[in-house]
Amino acid sequence: MTLYYEEEGDLILPIACEETARRVIEEALDYIGCPYEVEVNLLLTMNEEIRAMNREFRGIDRETDVLSFPMVEYEIPGEFDFLEEREDCFHPESGELLLGDIVISKEKVLSQASEFGHAPKREFAFLIVHSVLHLAGFDHMKEDERTIMEDKQRQILEKMNILR
Repeated sequence: MTLYYEEEGDLILPIACEETARRVIEEALDYIGCPYEVEVNLLLTMNEEIRAMNREFRGIDRETDVLSFPMVEYEIPGEFDFLEEREDCFHPESGELLLGDIVISKEKVLSQASEFGHAPKREFAFLIVHSVLHLAGFDHMKEDERTIMEDKQRQILEKMNILR
């Protein structure tokens, strides 16, 4: 896996962000059965910057905890078979699946960890898992989709022993 990691803003989270992100992304992809090595871009930023992105890309003028920008559109969430016939989804040199981009607000990691009564590492890992599932086509707009996604998030974090 190639992880392009970037961080902006003065706030430093009290966890090993890049190492944790790498481990969580790999575990989430293993859990859903992704058969490919992947490339992921991860940006840790501040509320002001993620609010601007949320406004620009989603038309929602407020801060959010995480934004996911998938590079591939999946008819069936987590179903990768159709990619065999798609060269445009893979990096031409590495052959890795271009999974997409994740943007996380560092301020939201801390405030939500406090709000939900768990460690910043757990909140950060949750946001990574949540976003990886989005990058693989999962969503939570309908009740049945939400239930499936929440179950997968919980199971992945439990398997990693990253608990509330």
